[in-house]
Amino acid sequence: MKILVTGAAGFIGFHLVQRLVRLGHQVTGFDNLNDYYDVSLKEDRLKILDGLDSFAFVRGGLEDRTVVEHLFQDGQFDYVINLAAQAGVRYSLLNPHVYIDSNICGFLNVLEGCRNTKVKHLVYASSSSVYGANAKVPFSEHHSVDHPVSLYAATKKSNELMAHTYAHLFGIPVTGLRFFTVYGPWGRPDMAYFSFTKAILEGRPIDVFNFGRMQRDFTYIDDIIEGVVRVIDHIPKSDPLWDAENPGLATSSSPYRVYNIGNHSPVELGRFIEVLEECLGKKAEKNLLPMQPGEVLVTYADVADLAAAVGFKPDTSIEDGIAGFVGWYRQYYR
Repeated sequence: MKILVTGAAGFIGFHLVQRLVRLGHQVTGFDNLNDYYDVSLKEDRLKILDGLDSFAFVRGGLEDRTVVEHLFQDGQFDYVINLAAQAGVRYSLLNPHVYIDSNICGFLNVLEGCRNTKVKHLVYASSSSVYGANAKVPFSEHHSVDHPVSLYAATKKSNELMAHTYAHLFGIPVTGLRFFTVYGPWGRPDMAYFSFTKAILEGRPIDVFNFGRMQRDFTYIDDIIEGVVRVIDHIPKSDPLWDAENPGLATSSSPYRVYNIGNHSPVELGRFIEVLEECLGKKAEKNLLPMQPGEVLVTYADVADLAAAVGFKPDTSIEDGIAGFVGWYRQYYR
C-alpha cells in the first residue's frame, strides 16, 4: 500500500516508517524539520530512513496549503497517518500561534487532501492531554473531554471534532489515537525523561514538578508502533448501536473512532526517576517544585476498546523501557 506519514522525522514517525517499510509498504514521509528541539536529531533519524527501500521524503509544513495539495495529488495515498503537530504543553503558553497554524490549519489541509484524493483511512495522533480537568480514572474514550487545560490539548480536541465532521460530511474513515506519555530510543529531548538523563550524566540538578508526585502512564515506543500498525488496517465503520438521543463519545453513525494507546499502569514521577537513576548508575540532584500551569496530576489509560478492536494492549514495564532508552542514549551521545 502507498502510505503517507506526516512528522516522519519525529520520534514516533521515525519508528513507524521503519516498521511500515519492513512490512512491505511504499512510504512517503513529510516533515518540516522545525527547530522546536535539536534539528540534528531529526536529521540523523532522516539519514537512517533515507537508506530504506520504498521510502521517499518530502520537506514542508502542513500549514502550507499549496505544498500539501501537491503532496496528496502526487502521492495518491491509500492510507495517511498524521503525526505532524506542534507538541508540548509548556511551549504553548509562550507560542500559542504556532499551535493554531500547525495543529488546526495544518490538520485541515490534511483532511482536505484525504477528501480530494479518496484516502481509505486517516489515522491521526491525538493526545491524553485532551482529558484535561477530568479526574475520573482510568481515562476512557467514553468520558467527556470538554475541559482542556492547555492550548495544546485544545488543538488536539479540535482535531477530533474536525475529523468527525469530515467523516460525517464526506465519509472519510478516521481514527484518532490518544497517545499517553511516549518514551524510548530516539525520543524527544524536550520530554522530561530525556532532559533528566542529560542533566544527571552532566551532574546538573533536575526540576521535578509537583514534588515528584505526578503520575504518568509512560508508554514505550515499540508498544505505540504496534498499536498504530494494527489500527491502520482496522478501518472504522458506522456504529449500528450509536444513539443520537444518547450519543456515545468514542464512536458515531459516521466512520469515526477514537482509541487510547497507553500502558494502563500509571507510575509516579518519583519512581520513574528512581528507575532512571538505577539504569544510569548515578543519583539525581533534584529541585522539587510545585505544579506548572497546563499540567495534570494523573494520566491513566483505559485500553479495553483498543484491545477488543485489534487484540493488543501495551505492556512494556518502565524498568525494561528505561533500560532500552538509556542504552540508546549512551550509544548515540557516546
